[in-house]
Amino acid sequence: MNSKKKIVGLGEVLWDIFPHGARLGGAPANFAYIANLLGDEGIVAGRVGTDARGREALQRMRELGVNVDHVQTDRMHATGTVNVKIDGAGMASYEIASPAAWDFLKWTRDWQRLAADVDAVCFGSLAQRNEQSRMTIQQFLRVASPHAVRIFDVNLRQSYYSAGTISESMKLAEIVKLNDEELPKIMTLCHLPHEDALSSAKRLLSAYSLKLVSVTRGRQGSLLVRGGEVDERDASEHDVTEYEVSEHPGFEVRVADTVGSGDAFTAGLVHEYLNAAPLDRMNEMANRVGAWVASEVGAMPSLKGRSLAASLAEVR
Repeated sequence: MNSKKKIVGLGEVLWDIFPHGARLGGAPANFAYIANLLGDEGIVAGRVGTDARGREALQRMRELGVNVDHVQTDRMHATGTVNVKIDGAGMASYEIASPAAWDFLKWTRDWQRLAADVDAVCFGSLAQRNEQSRMTIQQFLRVASPHAVRIFDVNLRQSYYSAGTISESMKLAEIVKLNDEELPKIMTLCHLPHEDALSSAKRLLSAYSLKLVSVTRGRQGSLLVRGGEVDERDASEHDVTEYEVSEHPGFEVRVADTVGSGDAFTAGLVHEYLNAAPLDRMNEMANRVGAWVASEVGAMPSLKGRSLAASLAEVR
């Protein structure tokens, strides 16, 4: 039986600036919104400015039902923005403003209390581009409830990542999610060989004592791998039957834009993981939720008066 879980999106809160206007975004907010739709309590732990965009971000998240009680405000720095360009295939590229309020996350008693009372916390690499936020995020993860699941959703943007940040984040995580373009870069940063997605996922599981690795493939679905240990001396010949592997081909949808689809995938994956779903069920739900968001405009699409189940049922 499903039970409502307390799930935190930790890091950046920002506005995605499209040619046609601004939409609320940032991976933690996108993730928390979808977590809410799935029946959990999605909480954003981030930071916005005291400017008009910051006030509007808080108001918009409240309207969407997202818990913003733990969003910090910053008098010195502006609310984050990202200029988004969409190509003919609906694929997005990003130009991220720096610095922004979310670069200055502070460790507070409020966040310490929050960390002690969560079922899952999802964090990325982008929000760790500034030392202050990086230290705060890592402190949150270290003091989080022992039963909390820590999810590292890799997000390689521009030059806002380093080998040290990636490696430390891997060590603090139990689940790692990344896409197939990021995977070879991550393997290089972690000083591990890359041959194919499956062998690399196994190496990451072993090297960082992870419970689950997810590799997304855009329209081609995703790969989930968990369990087993790799003998680095003979990894290419390792018996993969010691691992549980799930591959999903993805869903064919008419893509409006891909902004937030990866965050939705992560929310679907985490929801099912927390409810002890089989690996194939996790994969199917994650792909279905991600495809639905990709078929809509923006990272936090409205249900338009329908249930989430009805919306997801249209994804085939």
